[in-house]
Amino acid sequence: MAQSLSKLFVHLIFHIKSGSVKIRGTENLKLYAYLGSVLKSNDSIPIIINGTEDHVHILCVMSKNISLAKLVEEIKRHSSRWIKTLNGYYELFAWQGGYGGFSVSPSVYDKTKRYIENQEEHHKRMSFKEEYLMFLKEYGIDFDERYLWKD
Repeated sequence: MAQSLSKLFVHLIFHIKSGSVKIRGTENLKLYAYLGSVLKSNDSIPIIINGTEDHVHILCVMSKNISLAKLVEEIKRHSSRWIKTLNGYYELFAWQGGYGGFSVSPSVYDKTKRYIENQEEHHKRMSFKEEYLMFLKEYGIDFDERYLWKD
């Protein structure tokens, strides 16, 4: 083929380091906007970004020109540096090293988008740990829980 084409919907989930300061509600929308700008600068398209005080969910169309690991590295590196410039509260802010990356088929795109939109509601009933384990099991991802929660 003369042209490389793709449309890869990806659902990303990542968490702050234990001991890190939480993401305050007064700054979360600024953070989400910044995360979107990092995605765009990496030729990816942000669809929805939302989360809670300790983790973030991103639904995006991932660029064909970057690996998933590199995209997440860029998002975390730039956002961690950026949030520290907001004020002294975020001086010790850090993301955990790992992440979850899940492919999203067009048939569950709307469901995934609604799920991310309703993070606050979901976490009234379910902890982050329960949520993350649910995704790993749903996608059939093998893991060793002894290492899952380490920074």
